[in-house]
Amino acid sequence: MIALLKALGDETRFRILELLLTHDLCVGALAKRVGLSEAAVSQHLQVLRRAGLVRGEKRGYWTHYIVNREALRGLAQRIESLADRRPAEASACFRTILQQEEISEERRIPQMCCTDCCQHPEKLKGKPEECTPEQIKECHGEVKEHPCESEKKD
Repeated sequence: MIALLKALGDETRFRILELLLTHDLCVGALAKRVGLSEAAVSQHLQVLRRAGLVRGEKRGYWTHYIVNREALRGLAQRIESLADRRPAEASACFRTILQQEEISEERRIPQMCCTDCCQHPEKLKGKPEECTPEQIKECHGEVKEHPCESEKKD
């Protein structure tokens, strides 16, 4: 999946793929449409081929390039499954849990925020109020006060 995303991460390669989705084209035709040399387009096509996104088909003297639509669909399905993935209840941050109505009230423990989900728990102290501003920023991003402390006040 990473190879596919890297191949599509370049604007020119993405444009080439878009063109190939509408027509099977040779290097010369692609070069004219994207405004690059044939050599440059060939290099981009090589990256797309290695990723499995396109394949060449010999037609007389020229090679026409065709999108591997199944690879594209597979990538789309994997990205969609990422978007549908839910955090595990036990390791979800308190802030996330509060947004989920299906989580019972007794599961909403403020300490979960700093003990279970911090990206760098080894850098944090035992209690939220003991966290330094740098630790809070590293764990929770740009916040004015520690999220766990504000939840305790309520």
